[in-house]
Amino acid sequence: MEVLGFVGIFRTMRYQYTQKRTFSEVSRNGVLPVLIVGAGPVGLVLSIFLTKLGVKCAVLEKSKTFSKHPQAHFINNRSMEVFRKLDGLAEEILKSQPPVDLWRKFIYCTSLFGSVLGSVDHMQPQDFEQVVSPISVAHFSQYKLTALLLKQLENLSFHVHDWEGGEGLNHGHLRESQILMGHECVSIDAADNCINVTASFLKEGKYKERNIQCRILVGADGAGSTVRKLAGITMKGEEDMQKLVSIHFLSKELGHYLLNERPGMLFFIFNTEAIGVLVAHDLNQGEFVLQTPFYPPQQSPQDFSPEVCEKLIFKLVGRELLDIDVIDIKPWVMHAEVAEKYVSCDHRIILAGDAAHRFPPAGGFEIGMNTGIQDAHNLAWKLASFVKGIAPSSILHTYDEERRPIAIFNTELSIQNFRAAMAVPAALGLNPTVANSVHQAITNGISSILPSGLQRAVLDGIFTIGRAQLSEYLLNEKNPIGSLRLAKLRRIFEEGKSLRLQFPAEDLGFRYLKGALVPDSDSGQDALEAPTGRRRDYIPTGAPGSRLPHMNVRLRLSNLTSEEIRSTLDLVSGDKIEFLLIIAPVKESYQLAHAALKVADEFKVSAKVCVMWPSNTPTGAETSCAAGGALIPYESYVDVVEMEMEMEMEMEMEVVKKSSKSKSWSWWDICKMTDKGAILVRPDDHIAWRTAKTGIVGDPILEMQRVFSAILGV
Repeated sequence: MEVLGFVGIFRTMRYQYTQKRTFSEVSRNGVLPVLIVGAGPVGLVLSIFLTKLGVKCAVLEKSKTFSKHPQAHFINNRSMEVFRKLDGLAEEILKSQPPVDLWRKFIYCTSLFGSVLGSVDHMQPQDFEQVVSPISVAHFSQYKLTALLLKQLENLSFHVHDWEGGEGLNHGHLRESQILMGHECVSIDAADNCINVTASFLKEGKYKERNIQCRILVGADGAGSTVRKLAGITMKGEEDMQKLVSIHFLSKELGHYLLNERPGMLFFIFNTEAIGVLVAHDLNQGEFVLQTPFYPPQQSPQDFSPEVCEKLIFKLVGRELLDIDVIDIKPWVMHAEVAEKYVSCDHRIILAGDAAHRFPPAGGFEIGMNTGIQDAHNLAWKLASFVKGIAPSSILHTYDEERRPIAIFNTELSIQNFRAAMAVPAALGLNPTVANSVHQAITNGISSILPSGLQRAVLDGIFTIGRAQLSEYLLNEKNPIGSLRLAKLRRIFEEGKSLRLQFPAEDLGFRYLKGALVPDSDSGQDALEAPTGRRRDYIPTGAPGSRLPHMNVRLRLSNLTSEEIRSTLDLVSGDKIEFLLIIAPVKESYQLAHAALKVADEFKVSAKVCVMWPSNTPTGAETSCAAGGALIPYESYVDVVEMEMEMEMEMEMEVVKKSSKSKSWSWWDICKMTDKGAILVRPDDHIAWRTAKTGIVGDPILEMQRVFSAILGV
């Protein structure tokens, strides 16, 4: 036995894996299969997926209540696709969010009532056409998302217990389907057959401790993750990039004005008195968060009292607000770091979300939350496969192999986007690098000889001189210097070199190169393509590791008279560990389907076949043909018919050379394959294997055994 503490002393232990063993009897003995630390969006999404997949889990949260601070607010395409798996969650978000026209723009101005320096519309026509994704992005505050996730968990019989309650415990054991508030993980003890977690909580004015036993511990406890520290896992990257204060406030007066005069999501405000970024979370409700930098030790969070914050807000607004209500003030530090590993302690301690990666909130906007949600989606089916005895614990290592490179990629993307954000103040004569250098010079140079009050006065004086660059006298078209600066600013906006909101190529096109998949035999790609920092269109592909392309298809139902229109992504189950094999209605592919279903049974995993019929198939022909014997005796199949798809994209077709302008594309065109090919899709919508051109050469049974063995690690 070994205790893992903040000292970071850690020794990995080895354990034997028995494939057919499950943890059901362990759970009855008081050892929880999965314990999640952290009840933010990532921890809650993971708990929902695990519960739907039949894995018993519970959650610890150190906060006594759920935060009402808006925090993250932009949900990208891929995360919204994940939410479509969660019983109407995506639809509820779209219904509840503000209208798109109220948040599609970033506005740059001298004050909210002052001159507009420029604006950028981040929504393009294709973002609403649902060509590459069945759903659009969303602008929805994190605390509202948390409330919807808790509602989902309540429908799954989860219970939230307050920080003094003990209803979720039975003689010291935490039952499944519980969220314990006010419980902080303070130690981890790795025993032979479980992880012993000690949680500290406050009861009747005194701190007490509870011991909880689990098989798998998931740290989804945020950027300052206690689990990560206790496990001795370090972060790598760029830390302390900038320190900021986040000021959450309400003003319906301001919301009404902006809604009618200059609606937007983000307002970058530059004037001689103050500089800040205002996030409009909901103009109708008048809910905002102001982000402004601060510079310790000359400044401290305590300097930002509600009264000081009100004055700062008024300076940036351009006038006083009669109904302002400062709700919350939070300091935070911007980092760009990724954990050195996501999985430790013989696959028994796992990191997810901000515990595993910390990004500047500037790439794929709120890229941290979006990456974390996709972490949870990737991890859930693998945890379920292990807990249910389908796969050995080594499948959990593929979570690290797949998700960590994506986090490293997203870190670079975030840094590039953060630098793009700094291009605007630099064009106006405010170089953030100079400001940081001046601050460092004061801190390292004169701090030892000047009292703190004088240090702050010097810093404030220098920053006041810097902000003088933003005076109306200087920053106007009649002033030669101002005219040049404004022209440079316009070029930044016109060339798309300012802060970006969306990255379709990265949001939907990220690809796993190794892990629970079988790469193409002729694939030479061994590293992700470096991000450009510019918006690029997503180009679908059927390559292993990629997210399954979206296409609307007609799903024929068993009564032969009705049909539904679904996305190909909807064909992948969100409620069980099931692989999907997509084939065309050709003899060789049916033989492959028989082999896949037979081998899946051998591996004790569910599989389903999707027969993709071309768009010109006569009505009813697909059902009568498939049901007439092609897949008998198996019943786990579905017949779908392509819907013609008009796309404008630059596609370098590897198999079928076609023009790249607007035209109709078949499913196999989109996947860059022929209809002799086949695609095997994992439970998380990512492609695990394909045969792209000529089908299987050799025995399909042996090939499918090789494929499932490689994916599951058996």
